[in-house]
Amino acid sequence: MLKSFLNFDSMVTPKIITVIYWLSIVAVIIGGFMSMFSGYQGFTFANFLMGLGIIVGGVLMTRIYCELFIVIFKINQNLSKIANRE
Repeated sequence: MLKSFLNFDSMVTPKIITVIYWLSIVAVIIGGFMSMFSGYQGFTFANFLMGLGIIVGGVLMTRIYCELFIVIFKINQNLSKIANRE
């Protein structure tokens, strides 16, 4: 275990990306709700729509961003399997 970690045979970053993904989702939802209930006018329909857009768009963009990182690591994993076959 330690030898594969020190030789970079196993990747730690995909596990970290999962934690970052969930923390980002929580931050996006909190930011969306803060946007809904902030402002000088208080709760308005425009603030509600903006907060809802932040939540939906933020969750979607966070998912896409993290998936791109995971795809890069999956490509590396598959290339390692190919290299070990030969």
